[in-house]
Amino acid sequence: MENERKAIRVRLSGRVQGVSFRVWTRIEAEKLGLSGWVRNEDDGSVTALIVGAEGAVSTMMDRLWKGPNGASVSGVTSQDVDPGQVPTGFRIIG
Repeated sequence: MENERKAIRVRLSGRVQGVSFRVWTRIEAEKLGLSGWVRNEDDGSVTALIVGAEGAVSTMMDRLWKGPNGASVSGVTSQDVDPGQVPTGFRIIG
């Protein structure tokens, strides 16, 4: 079902810090009407919570594999989660 709401937590590895990955993620998520957040991790990875229509979440997953110019994504893992209280809009939290 295309309009069913889905929430996933995604972890991205590779060259994903220092290339404006968080800003790019927020922009792409907003284009797709997604809610959630994105943050840098101490180990050099990036984690995001992505919530929205199932089709939009799937499209975002495809885009995350490419990332912004300068990024080199070597791994994307995801798991379905209960979003709890999802923030309005998409934020950079760390």
